[in-house]
Amino acid sequence: MRVTANDPPTFQLLNEIAIVEQLARNALERALPDRLRQPHFAVLNHLVRRGDGASPGALARAFQTAKAAMTNTLHRLEARGLIRVEADPKDGRGKRVFLTDAGRAMRERAIAAVGPQMTAIGGVLSEAEIAEILPHLRRLRAHLDAARD
Repeated sequence: MRVTANDPPTFQLLNEIAIVEQLARNALERALPDRLRQPHFAVLNHLVRRGDGASPGALARAFQTAKAAMTNTLHRLEARGLIRVEADPKDGRGKRVFLTDAGRAMRERAIAAVGPQMTAIGGVLSEAEIAEILPHLRRLRAHLDAARD
């Protein structure tokens, strides 16, 4: 299906965001160090951004993925020493996920590895343009995030 100027502006916007996301995800995956996969980086980044101590179920909801898929991702990260999964002290049946120092360092290495791509984006959008766009995208993200539950 072709997007045309006759398509509703909201559709055009979301279509562009989807294409940018796919291109950015592929570029990120190619640049990640030490066979780190994009979903693994996403969890590390989420734990830095949102803080430690999320449950596997909360992470699955945040990424809108099946709990089994998130459990698999967490097992892989834990096997590499990038996270640790501990019993929830308030609920003996529950678990909590914590970033290790190695996980935090891996996230920083991953961000450094994608640096050249970020520099290339700087040639397309100025810092002022990025600063202008970000509040709008954050507001859209917050709306879509609140509407999913």
